[in-house]
Amino acid sequence: MKLSQLVPGKCGIIKTVGGEDALRHHLLDMGLTPGTQILVRKTAPLGDPMELNLRGYELTLRRDDADKVELEQPENPYACSACSAAACPYCKRGA
Repeated sequence: MKLSQLVPGKCGIIKTVGGEDALRHHLLDMGLTPGTQILVRKTAPLGDPMELNLRGYELTLRRDDADKVELEQPENPYACSACSAAACPYCKRGA
């Protein structure tokens, strides 16, 4: 599954990061590295860009760029540790 296909409130684990050399390095520099858990917080009304949460920070990414990131599904896509919030409305931390 591609990151661009993930809906708000669901999590995934980054499997591979593709793209041309400069784009791939840019995505990796932003923290989109294999093994990282990622949560889609929300998308803009027309679906582009996407607001993501990973490694304790929020990142906004264009859907075209998100299409270059391949994900694997965790066992429970609603219970990840991508967000560092004390009480996340998506992953129910602190509940």
